[in-house]
Amino acid sequence: MPSHRQAEPAPPQATRRVLIFEPDAEGHAHEWLQHLIHFVANGDAGVEIWILVPERLRSALAETISTDCARLIALTAAEERFCATRLLTVSAFARWWVVRRHLRRIQADRGFFLMLDLLSLPLALGLGAAGARLSGILFRPSVHYREIGPYRPSLAERLRDLRKALLYRLMLRNPSLDRVFSLDPFFPAYARTHYRLGEKVLALPDPVHPLVGESASDDAGDFTPAGRVGFLLFGYLTERKGPLAVLDALDLVPPEIAARLAILFAGRIDPALRDRLQERRRILAARHPDLWLRFVDRRLEDAELASLVRRSDVILAPYQRFVGSSGVLLWAAQNGRPVLAQEYGLVGRLTREHRLGMSVDAGDPARLAAAITHMVRSGPSSFIDRSAASRFAATQTPQRFASLVLSV
Repeated sequence: MPSHRQAEPAPPQATRRVLIFEPDAEGHAHEWLQHLIHFVANGDAGVEIWILVPERLRSALAETISTDCARLIALTAAEERFCATRLLTVSAFARWWVVRRHLRRIQADRGFFLMLDLLSLPLALGLGAAGARLSGILFRPSVHYREIGPYRPSLAERLRDLRKALLYRLMLRNPSLDRVFSLDPFFPAYARTHYRLGEKVLALPDPVHPLVGESASDDAGDFTPAGRVGFLLFGYLTERKGPLAVLDALDLVPPEIAARLAILFAGRIDPALRDRLQERRRILAARHPDLWLRFVDRRLEDAELASLVRRSDVILAPYQRFVGSSGVLLWAAQNGRPVLAQEYGLVGRLTREHRLGMSVDAGDPARLAAAITHMVRSGPSSFIDRSAASRFAATQTPQRFASLVLSV
């Protein structure tokens, strides 16, 4: 008689434990960590993520967590202080040490740096992480900028690129580091042809924020006033984002253009910048009394930001020789709004390649003023190819972002 043995149950799938580290509570971190939490809650049950962040960010994320597959750890005050110090070498080694310590404590298989750039020095020196594998997102590659657009580097930028090239070359040889993700889609090909083990560098989509409903908040309820063209600059407003450059440019526009403009700065302003912004605002009020200019100095909720983007005519991205990607382009493309962006680097290349708007030398107030004037006179809609912009945004999904980050 044939035997009828029952099939043995398959062994349970091993759960991989990943420690995700981000010591900066500002900028993109909150949104991106939400994408990763949502992914493990609704998709890959084989991954457990532990998120190591400042207490302020831990508290904000805790309000939205609804899964046992995501755990939150707050940095101690000392850890946060050393990881955020302005002495970059100290910060780099502090970040390496903190991650190594917590990898051991929770026995994680992998450490993932939401921003890998500062870690290039300890990794270039061959430092590992207690046997765990390491990976992360490289935000600021610039060594290939000559190949992707106009690039006339200053002496300081040449030295910066030489330093980065050396660190990248050595970092990629570190056996503990097995994946380097780049938001710059042009850098992986450059790395493969210029660096031994450059195949470790992979392209990662900068995730577009899912569409959300609008907010009833009335902080800027009259934006954009009837008969005016609304220009919106949003995010955490530091000097490199270009708010001072915009105000300098507004001082140069013709009075009849100023009378047709509405300019809104929306987002928490870097405390080091507040006094200078207010001083320029007072000067502008005297020289262009018909100019509509407002500041909303606080972090905006997603629904508030969605409302402002949809009520604007132009999204400003006049960064000051900013290296890397910008989620501002995705917010604009998703909502069919043209950008006025820097021509330099990746931001300028994406703006031109996907016909997202107009790129200009944003460090020159006269050229920025001329671009603002041109957009007002010609009509903002003539500067964007909405079909191309929509296709660009459609490829940058949070699901692709999270699946690539957690697939290693």
